Amino acid sequence: MNKFIKSIGSSVTAFAKEEEGAQVVEYALIIAVVSIGLVILLSTLLGSGTGGAFATFISRVQACLGTSTCV
Repeated sequence: MNKFIKSIGSSVTAFAKEEEGAQVVEYALIIAVVSIGLVILLSTLLGSGTGGAFATFISRVQACLGTSTCV
């Protein structure tokens, strides 16, 4: 039983030292920041008002995600 507990302890320690998961989180944060920046940039460049091209694009995407048909 003592051997089993030691092996579980060493597995938990190895898992805690693993750094690959941290890299995945870092990449996800970078992608999120870039995506937010792109949305802000596009809304500024293309116009985010009711008649703006970006607003039209967003409303089409929302309609496509909300229904089974896309136009």
